[in-house]
Amino acid sequence: MKNKIVFITGGARSGKSSFALREADKLEGRKAYIATAQALDEEMKGRIRRHKEERGAGWDTFEEPLKVSELLGKIKGEYCVIVLDCLTLWLSNLMMADADVNNEIEKFLNALRVTHHASRLLIVSNEVGMGIVPENELARRFRDMAGFLNQKAAEIADEVYLVTAGIPIKIK
Repeated sequence: MKNKIVFITGGARSGKSSFALREADKLEGRKAYIATAQALDEEMKGRIRRHKEERGAGWDTFEEPLKVSELLGKIKGEYCVIVLDCLTLWLSNLMMADADVNNEIEKFLNALRVTHHASRLLIVSNEVGMGIVPENELARRFRDMAGFLNQKAAEIADEVYLVTAGIPIKIK
């Protein structure tokens, strides 16, 4: 089976991660899960714990809030399938760390172009541009950057799914 990039987007709690895991579980071989979330409070710790339970055994988990591009380069070819969850949390982490976001996005997009030849890569990202216009500059900048990042990742991807109400709709 040809290795490819599958981009999965949708709203919060739409079923994106569950869909990515179901698709990954259809494949044989070693599986890696790249988690970008940070356990900064009890509620987020609970979310992370539930995600780990949903994955079950058989997954190598990499918790990487910032250096996703480097990690993809390091583990490419070692795994049959890699799930990256979630691109918008990664973007938020970069912005809060005052990183050079444009440079990091470009490194990530370059990593996608190389990694998909070595592993099936499923990328989960939130669609944040379908709601109201945020009231503050930081939130608007995040929304705009997330939209740009999603567009570029979807452009590179071989397949793109929009998940809504737990239903995946293939759009590319």
